[in-house]
Amino acid sequence: MEYTDSKENYNSLTWNRKFDLASQLSCLNEKETMHRNLHSKNGLVHQNTIKLTDFGLERKVAYDDPKKFNLKICTLNEKNDIYNTGVLLWEISSDRPPSKWKSTSNLIAQIQKGFVESPIPDTPTVYVDLFTKCWNKEPDNRPSIYQVVTKLKDLKNKQINNNFRVMVDEIVNLSSKIEDNVDEEEKQNILNYLNNHNVTSQEIYNWSLDNQNHSNSIVLLGDFNYLGIAISVNKNKAFELYQNATNLGNIIAHYNLGCCYKYGNGVDKDHNKAFNIFKKSAEKVYSKGINYLGYCYKYGLGTNVNKKKAFELYQKAANLGNTFGLVNLANCYFNGIGTNADDEMAFKLHQKAANLGNTYGMINLGSCYKTGIGINVDKNKAFELFQKAANLGNINGIINLGNCYRHGIGINADEEKAFELYQKAADLGNTFGIINLGVCYQNGIGTSIDTQKAFELYQKAANLDDVDGINYLGYCYRHGVGTDVDKQKAFELHQKAVNLGN
Repeated sequence: MEYTDSKENYNSLTWNRKFDLASQLSCLNEKETMHRNLHSKNGLVHQNTIKLTDFGLERKVAYDDPKKFNLKICTLNEKNDIYNTGVLLWEISSDRPPSKWKSTSNLIAQIQKGFVESPIPDTPTVYVDLFTKCWNKEPDNRPSIYQVVTKLKDLKNKQINNNFRVMVDEIVNLSSKIEDNVDEEEKQNILNYLNNHNVTSQEIYNWSLDNQNHSNSIVLLGDFNYLGIAISVNKNKAFELYQNATNLGNIIAHYNLGCCYKYGNGVDKDHNKAFNIFKKSAEKVYSKGINYLGYCYKYGLGTNVNKKKAFELYQKAANLGNTFGLVNLANCYFNGIGTNADDEMAFKLHQKAANLGNTYGMINLGSCYKTGIGINVDKNKAFELFQKAANLGNINGIINLGNCYRHGIGINADEEKAFELYQKAADLGNTFGIINLGVCYQNGIGTSIDTQKAFELYQKAANLDDVDGINYLGYCYRHGVGTDVDKQKAFELHQKAVNLGN
């Protein structure tokens, strides 16, 4: 059996392809047609579709029905194709042609005595049972093609269910909701996962709708509503779904509820409730909950500030393999939060997080190389790390990469490339990207000067409560950049920025 597109072998045949093979045989028998020469050389796969042919190619004796060797006249019927189907199903499961016997006469003698191939280890029992019934010595004891199709369909559905269940379990762990402005990055992570597994978002969304007895399916539906995958963004619905899954004891959903309360997504912001949820999650030794509980203690969300406690919790999350715990622990060592400052330890922890695929670890490691924190300055290495994080969809990585192109850090300066990257980050709703894009328009960096556009961008960032955006907007009113001078408005905006910690 070959792929007509590339002449490869059939090692990658799935349950869908096996079902297609039996279905096409079913169509033949439905029309009272017998193939009579069924073997793998007459099975072609073109663009993932199996096509039965008959080029008159001679098949191996191993495909022959034992009845064919009777001295008495034997009338062949559709049961002969069933025998061949059994051999083909064995061949599909084993990834090799039937029988290694060198002598044809010896093989015929063996077949007459009832010789059949042995099942390959780890072949599903029900599948073994199916192909052994197909090559039963007595034709009347073989199943009909319809029975073969029914059994293969059942096997296929079970396999699909198992595969989708595993995928759902893996996807719900992709979203950390560690920041409120990374929805697009987390959405892209999920879409990349689905693409790598050749599954559409609609397929897994529909499966989750039909399998809500599996609580992670409810969590996934919540994530899809939260991020706008296969459905429009609806954070109220996401919160409702997380609540439903939490009621079923799902620890991931419970953590997600805490994130909703922290950011006010789908529910009123309530740091006290968020803290209590993360505390319960931590008590169940859920590393994401432990990490976020540390965040609450660090910033005093729903509790008093306790930086030593924050450090201990980040350390616990890191020891459990949580990569955000590693990043936060590294930041504690860098800033001396709850422990003595230690740049080398900070570098090592960021490096560990980066090696585990955490894009924030990559960015922070890049910053270490850029400024010489715990390591010698290496701006080329910094550029590579920012680029890697950006390619993985991290918005902060995109901005840092833009800064590299703007200022010539580890790469030749390219203001137009910097502008493009800031534009990309701004389009994803990132306030740093919006502000940097405003700076480009204000000063003609990689684009023509357009002070009105700069003003609009600063205003957009300010409307998103970004303190730097508020300060830049005050500057515009103070100096008449893209708008009329309004010193009173400028004073109010600068005062607001100061009150917010600028």
